[in-house]
Amino acid sequence: MGLGRLDNATMDDLARALERRTVSSRELVQAHVARIVEHDASLGAVIELNPDAVAIADQRDAERAAGRLRGPLHGIPVMVKDNLDTGDRMRTSAGSLALADHCAAADSHVVARLRAAGAVVLGKTNLSEWANFRSTRSTSGWSSRGGQTRNPYDRARTPGGSSSGSAVAVAAGFCAGAIGTETDGSILNPCSMNGLVGIKPTVGLVSRSGIIPIAASQDTAGPMARSVADAALLLATIAGTDPADPATGAADRQVRDYRSALDPAGLEGVRLGVARAYCGFHERADRLLEDAIGELKKAGAMVIDPIELPPADAIRPAERLVMETEFKHALQAYLEAAGTSIRDLADLVAFNRAHAATVMSHFGQEILESALGRGGLDEPVYREALATCRRLARAEGIDASLARDRLDAIIAPTATPAWLIDWLCGDNRRGGASCPSAVAGYPHITVPMGWVEHLPVGLSFFAGAFAESTLIRIGFAFEQRTRHHRPPEL
Repeated sequence: MGLGRLDNATMDDLARALERRTVSSRELVQAHVARIVEHDASLGAVIELNPDAVAIADQRDAERAAGRLRGPLHGIPVMVKDNLDTGDRMRTSAGSLALADHCAAADSHVVARLRAAGAVVLGKTNLSEWANFRSTRSTSGWSSRGGQTRNPYDRARTPGGSSSGSAVAVAAGFCAGAIGTETDGSILNPCSMNGLVGIKPTVGLVSRSGIIPIAASQDTAGPMARSVADAALLLATIAGTDPADPATGAADRQVRDYRSALDPAGLEGVRLGVARAYCGFHERADRLLEDAIGELKKAGAMVIDPIELPPADAIRPAERLVMETEFKHALQAYLEAAGTSIRDLADLVAFNRAHAATVMSHFGQEILESALGRGGLDEPVYREALATCRRLARAEGIDASLARDRLDAIIAPTATPAWLIDWLCGDNRRGGASCPSAVAGYPHITVPMGWVEHLPVGLSFFAGAFAESTLIRIGFAFEQRTRHHRPPEL
C-alpha cells in the first residue's frame, strides 16, 4: 500500500493515499484487521470487530469512485469505546456481562456524526468495566466481558483507564483514531500512558445521547489520536448540537474549525500557569515537566510558576457524591430507553452478585452499591455537593486562576508513568491533573511530554469553557517543537 507503518500514519496520510487511489478503504480496513489479528491477543484492546466493516468500506470506495465524498474521514477506519451505542450488529455493554447481549437500536450521536463524515467504524474497544465506576479497588483496562487490556509499551503495565482499549488501539496502529469518554481522567490518563494526544472537550460541546452514562455534570466523549492534528479533526467531526442532549444547546455556536488553530508558532506570547498542586506525584515526571517548561519558554511562552488551584483532595468527596447520585438516575434512564433486561442500578447490583465468580473475580462493586443508596437530584445534599464542586473547580479554581494571572492555559503532568497491573490490590493511583477540568466541565488536552525509561508521559494544558481552539494551538506548537511521540514496538 505504500503507507509505511500503520501505527505512525496520520489521518492526512491515509486521506492522501485514498485520494491518490494508492489504497482503497477496503484495503485499509483489511490491513488494520490483519494487524489486530496479529497483535491484539496479547493486548486485549478490541472487544469486538464490526462484521460489516469491509462491506461499509466497499460502499465508501464506490462513493469515492462516483465523486461523492461524505467528509474528511471518508473511508478511514476508526474505533469507539464500548459504551457508545452503535445501531448495527455490534453490542454496547460498557464491558459488562450484564449487557453482553445488548445491541443498540440506533447510533449514538457521536457515532452518527462519524459515519456521516465517512468514517468506517472498525470495531468497539475494551474499557475499564462501567468506565471505572464500579469498585474503589478496580484495575484499569479490565472488564468482565473483555478481560484485561495491556499497555503496548510494556504488557505488564496498565493502559490507564477507563478508555483503555481506545488508547491501546490507536497506539498499536489498530485504527487511525478512536473515541473515548471521560468523567474524570478517562481520556487523559490512557492517552498519557500510551503516548497519545487526547482531548477532553467542554461538557456540552459533544453530545452524550446514546452513551452509557456516569454523571451528566461531567460526562463527555472526546478524541484520542497519534497527533494534535488528528485529534482536532476528530473533535470537529463529533462536536455539535444534539436536541437529544440539552447540554449541547450552544454547541453549534461554539464549534470551530479546530484545524485552523494548528500553528507551529502558537506558543509565542502565551501565558501559562504551572499548577504545582497537581505535581509531585512522580519525581521523574516532574523532571520532564521542568524540561517542558524550558521548551515552552524558548518557544515564546511566559510561564507563571506557581499558580493557585484547590487540590484534588478538597474536591473529591463532593465529586464522589455528585457522580454516584447522577449515575443512579442517568443509568436508569439509559436502561429504560434501551429496553434491556437490566432495568436499573438495583438490577445491575443483583446481577453482579449472582455472577460474582466471573464478574467480581478480582474486585467488587462498592461504588455501585454506594450509588444505590443515594437519593434524588432534588435533595439538598446533592445540590450542595454540586455547588461545592462548581465553586472549587470553577469560581475558586480554574476561573480564578486564569483571571488572577491573565493566563491562556494551566499546565501540569497529566499522569504518572504506567504502573504494574495488579488484580489483587488494584490501581496504584498516585495522582494526576484531570480533576479540576473534569469537575468544572472545562476542556483539557494532553500531549506527549517525554519518557520515563520506556514509558510515555503526557503534558496537560487546560483552560476555561470552550477554549478548545486555544488548547489545540498551544498543544500543537509544543508537539511540533518536541515531537515526543513514537509508536510501540510490538
